[in-house]
Amino acid sequence: MGRFSGKTAVITGSGRKKGLGEAIAKRLAAEGAAVVISDIGASRDAATGAEHIGASDEMQAIAAEIREAGGDASTCVADVRSLKEMEALADHAVKEHGSLDIWVNNAGIGYIMKPLMDVSEEDWRAVIDVNLTGCFFGIKAAAKQMLTQKKGGRIINIASQAAKSGFPHAQAYTSSKHGLVGLVRSASIELGSEGITVNNVCPNHVTTGLGAWQNEYFAKVVGAASVEDYLEAMKNRIPLGRPGLPEDTAAAVAFLCSDDAQYITGESMNVSGGEEPH
Repeated sequence: MGRFSGKTAVITGSGRKKGLGEAIAKRLAAEGAAVVISDIGASRDAATGAEHIGASDEMQAIAAEIREAGGDASTCVADVRSLKEMEALADHAVKEHGSLDIWVNNAGIGYIMKPLMDVSEEDWRAVIDVNLTGCFFGIKAAAKQMLTQKKGGRIINIASQAAKSGFPHAQAYTSSKHGLVGLVRSASIELGSEGITVNNVCPNHVTTGLGAWQNEYFAKVVGAASVEDYLEAMKNRIPLGRPGLPEDTAAAVAFLCSDDAQYITGESMNVSGGEEPH
């Protein structure tokens, strides 16, 4: 028995190995939650290239690992850019596991990085549609079910250090993550009276599959001699002496999902080793 026994958690963008979503799902499952592994499943357009998304077979493999470890997991293909698909994802959680208690908006685009003058209209819309509008749709779908259940709930967005600070070549990304700060501040006010908390977790850089791509890209942008030199410089500017791990973000999510965090809402919590102090 764990502190999330009897609860069901949906984690969007959780279908990639070594990703934040996988770490979050496995942490919540280890503490007793039934989890829904959700991702887009297959490339649908230029913005969702196969090398950057969680494929259906990878989703199934992650769910199988959770079940092999004694947990309860199912999978559901869904595109966060569609409110209809987010509502279907919420329905899946209830149909398969009996309720919807935790919703983690983890899906995001962090691989469209370009100099300002090279960013196209399509680039901008692709990032905003997933990172900001996708979270809005997720909050709306989750809250709809949670309000029906009348027993509160937890909604968490995986934002970023970029929700607090600006970064070059990341105009759309930084804007989308800053937007999440306002989104949770507003949504938390409306949903608080129903016992539903809404918060952001804001990690600094984590070398996931996406993070490895970012390492290569930004090492070139800053003129580092190598990726190793780029990562060494990153480590040296972080007070706790290392970049983030997926498990760091997962631990923060688990805390915000717990009863210990029942009086915390509308917040954007840094998980940055002290690199982001505000």
